[in-house]
Parts: sequence; structure tokens; C-alpha cells
Amino acid sequence: MLGVAIPVLRKMAKETGKSHELALAIWQTGIHEARILAAMIDEVEKVSERQMEQWVRDFDSWDVCDQVCLNLFDKTAVAYKKALEWSRRKEEFVKRAGFALMAALAVHDKMAKDSKFAKFFPAIKKEARDERVYVKKAVNWALRQIGKRNKALNKKAIVVAQEISKINSKTAKWIATDALRELTGEAVQKRLEPRL
Repeated sequence: MLGVAIPVLRKMAKETGKSHELALAIWQTGIHEARILAAMIDEVEKVSERQMEQWVRDFDSWDVCDQVCLNLFDKTAVAYKKALEWSRRKEEFVKRAGFALMAALAVHDKMAKDSKFAKFFPAIKKEARDERVYVKKAVNWALRQIGKRNKALNKKAIVVAQEISKINSKTAKWIATDALRELTGEAVQKRLEPRL
């Protein structure tokens, strides 16, 4: 780690411009910030499923995982497929990537139908028992982001959170309590009210 802040990396990415070849080369350095920068400058239309699999196996920190998912992977044609696939994997940061992708898609894919996100709920419920901190926080993040998209998904996410709260697991109860606090909170409910 070099200690380069995200705003500095964003400025570098803007100045550098998009380059798939450069992104692949700087990823190979293994430098923490270089890998975040690689996701910012890569050309999404040139990102293959093979590349995604190689990069996800290299994840060794929550911020590289999240930045790659938020800046690049969520824009790929296979993002929804990979979110579900990776959510079932054993490796901590691969599993986190699955849920980080769900959260990123919930925020960025404005035109997606609710049904695409409803397909994530069974995975969220199933993995709510995973006690690893980077997984449980990502499961929680995905549930909250989906539940903040609109009123219909909010209602469904609240039901899922209530179901998770009944699971005999300290982790599941934390995920449910935290998600319910936000999803039923005044700020979220007010934002989801139809505008007159």
C-alpha cells in the first residue's frame, strides 16, 4: 500500500483516460492503489468473464473488492450473473464481491426491473449466517441498497430482513437489525414517498 487517497486516484484516472491494456498491466503490479486505478481506467466493453475471474481471485482487501465492483464490474454484461455466482463461493473476498456487486447494481443500474433484484433475496437470506466481517457487512449492504431503490423493493427487503432476524445466528440478527433500522427509518421512507 502506498497510501494514495481515492480522490487522487480518480484525478489520475481522469487524466490518464480509458485503456484496457494499461489497466491489465497495472493490475499485475499487485500494488493496492494501482489495482483500484486499474478498475477506474479499464474499458468495460473489453472486460471478459475470464478477466473478472482472475481479478476476483486476487482480491485481498475490502476496498479493492468494492472499488472494482463499483467502478467496473457492475457495468459488465455478466454483472447480475457474477453477483449470484460469487455469493455462493467460499473465499471471503470473492463472496464479498458477489454482495458488493448486488449493492453496486442497486445504486447504479437505474433502469433495471425490480425482478432482477428480487432474485438476490434468497442469496442474501442464505448467506446471512456467514460470520466473517467482510462478508456480513456486504450482505447487509446489498440488502439495504436494494431496499432503498423504491417502495416495492423496500417492502420486500423489510420482509426479508424480518425473516433473517428469525435465524438462530448472532450475525443474521445483526444484519437484520441494522438493515431494518435504515429501511424502516424516517429518512428512507420519506425519500421513497411518491412526489406530488
